[in-house]
Amino acid sequence: MSLPRLVITAPHSGAGKTTLSLVLAAAFRERGRAVQPYKVGPDYLDPTHLTRITGRAARNLDGYFLEDPELLEVFRRGASGADLALVEGVMGLFDGKDALGQVGSTAQVAKLLRAPVVLCLDASAMAGSIAALVRGFRDHDPGVWLGGVVANRVGSARHAALLEEALAPLGVPLLGYLPLEPGLSLPERHLGLYLAQEASLEKAALLRAAQNLHLERLLALAQSAPPLPTLPHRLPAPTEPQRVRLGVAQDAAFSFYYPENLELLAGYGAELVPFSPLSDPTLPPGLGGLYLGGGYPELFAKELSKNHGMQEALRRFQGSIYAECGGLMYLSEALLTEEGRFEMVGRVPGASRMLGRLALGYREVEALTDSPLAKRGWRAKGHEFHYSAREALPPAAWRLVEGEGLEGYAAGRVLASYVHLYFPSQPRLAQRFVQEALA
Repeated sequence: MSLPRLVITAPHSGAGKTTLSLVLAAAFRERGRAVQPYKVGPDYLDPTHLTRITGRAARNLDGYFLEDPELLEVFRRGASGADLALVEGVMGLFDGKDALGQVGSTAQVAKLLRAPVVLCLDASAMAGSIAALVRGFRDHDPGVWLGGVVANRVGSARHAALLEEALAPLGVPLLGYLPLEPGLSLPERHLGLYLAQEASLEKAALLRAAQNLHLERLLALAQSAPPLPTLPHRLPAPTEPQRVRLGVAQDAAFSFYYPENLELLAGYGAELVPFSPLSDPTLPPGLGGLYLGGGYPELFAKELSKNHGMQEALRRFQGSIYAECGGLMYLSEALLTEEGRFEMVGRVPGASRMLGRLALGYREVEALTDSPLAKRGWRAKGHEFHYSAREALPPAAWRLVEGEGLEGYAAGRVLASYVHLYFPSQPRLAQRFVQEALA
C-alpha cells in the first residue's frame, strides 16, 4: 500500500497539534484531495474536529490496543478511497504507556507507518532555542523520521525568519508557521476539547492560517513515504446480513464511540439504530440490544432525569445492554453533581458522583462472569477517562489484569463499566454482543 502520509506531533500537549492538523486538512481538501484523518491514542474529542473538516470519519491508531499487523490493517481500511493521510499524534512525540514511549506513543505509530513526522512547536516565547529543542527530538530515536518543523503561535514574519535561521544548521526545514491568533484556539473543558458540533474553528480561519505554510513542500514530504507492507492480521472482515436491531445512544450527552466498534457490530449482523436518551420519549421498536457509549451526561443531568418515558423504557427493556462510562452513569440510580442529585435509570445499583480528580489510563480486563459481551475468562483492552466515581457494588464485571481491583457491573443481560473497550482488540466481543442481542 502506497499512500502519502504525515504524522503531526509535538513536544507536549497543548502545543497546537490539533490546530495544525485541521489547518492542513482544510488546505489540502480545498485543493481537491481526499484527506483521511487519524488520531493516535484512545481520544474521542479531537477526532470529531478532524471528521468535520475532512468529511471522513477519523480513526484511532493505538499501539497498546493493537499489535503491529492489526494497527496497519486499521490504517489500511480507514484509508480506502483517500489520497492523503493525516495522523494527529497524542501528547508529546515520545509519550506513551511506558516511560520510553515504546507502547501507545506517536513515535511507535510513526515508525510502524514509515511516515515522516512534522514537529509542531509552540514558539510564542522562543527564538534561537528552537534549534536545541529540535536537535533533541531529531536525535533521540533514529527510527523516527523527522521531516520538518512547523512553528505555532508566531508573533510576526520576522519572528518566523529568526526561527528558520536558527534551524538552518540542523538541516531540519521550517515548513511554515501558524500566527499567534485567538481565532486559532479551540475551547476546552474538563474532559478536553469541546466536541466539533459544539465549538469548532471556522474553515475560513484555517485557510488563512494555511497561507503561512509551505504546502507544496509538506505534500512532497508526505509523498516521499515508502509503500507499507501487507502483513497477515487477525482482524475479521465480517459481512453478515442484518439480523438484529441494535439501539445506539447518540446525542449531545452520548457520542463517544470508536468507529471500528460500530463497524464490527454492523459487520456481524447488527442494524445500528440511533436513539436519544435526551429527547426521545421512548426506545425505537424491535430492538434486541442497546449500546450506551460515553459522553457528557453530567452536563445534561437535569434533562436526562426529566425524560421519564425513556427511563421507564430502559427499566423495562428485556434485551442485552452494554454501557460504558457515561452510559454507566446514566444506568445508575442517580447522578450527583454540583447542582444536586438527579435520578437516573436505576438498572445499575448505586449512584455516580462527579469529583475534582481524573481517573485516566489504559486498562486490560478479564471477565469475571458471563455477560452480553464476554464469557467468563475473556480478556479485552480499553481505556478510562472520567471525573466521576461510583461505589463498587457486586457483581463486578471485570478484574483488572494489571494491578488489583474490580471494575464495572454485570448481572443478567446488563454489562456496565467505566472502561471504553476497543472491540478490534478482541473482535469476539462484538460478535457475542450481536448474538446475545439476537437471542
